[in-house]
Amino acid sequence: MKPWDGVISEEEERRYDAAGFGRSGGVGKRPALLIIDVQYRTVGTVRKPYWEAIKEYPTSCGEDGWRAVDHIAPLLAAFRARGFPVLYPHVAPKNAATDAGRLAQKVPAIMGIDAKGYEFVAEVAPRPGDVVLPKKHPSAFFGTPLVSHLIDLGVDTLYVTGCTTSGCVRSSVSDAFAYNFKVIVPQEAVYDRSPTSHAANLFDMNAKYADVVTTDDALAMLPMGDLA
Repeated sequence: MKPWDGVISEEEERRYDAAGFGRSGGVGKRPALLIIDVQYRTVGTVRKPYWEAIKEYPTSCGEDGWRAVDHIAPLLAAFRARGFPVLYPHVAPKNAATDAGRLAQKVPAIMGIDAKGYEFVAEVAPRPGDVVLPKKHPSAFFGTPLVSHLIDLGVDTLYVTGCTTSGCVRSSVSDAFAYNFKVIVPQEAVYDRSPTSHAANLFDMNAKYADVVTTDDALAMLPMGDLA
């Protein structure tokens, strides 16, 4: 079952297929894992349903975020075991005097997140040797040295996880595609507060910029690396 079933009609899928969209890009020899914005502000400090979770952090995605964390964890373990790079693009704490801009106008709640909210979720947190990249805007590439790191690491493929599917994940995926990286999106390892937006954006990314696959398939496609 595809994550956009019931959201995107069969007629729309036929139109994309007829136009030649949705072909597979596959996986190269040296993948890297991006874990985007998996911070407590996006899931809450404990597992709760959405409407309970946003009482702690209005920007939380609640249980959907925690379910994605459960799928990111085995991907992270596999990347570590194989010696492949792991990078953490993340929203940096906001300085009201300098970081407001258009984001604060559109999403004022993000300016009031406490220090705990910006911490990485412990189950998938960085370790020494991982690349930690603070960012101020949705794409992991915009205003960061991400490309420089990826070139230095010899990366040809990005596994993109985290949140939100329709925001920072989507913009990072399209930029990665523009830089000619192969892109894999494990569908259960990304999350959003809107199920409809989540599904529609996965459909569109799969059609144009990435291979959207199950986490199990993403793991099966992963080269052996240091385990070879």
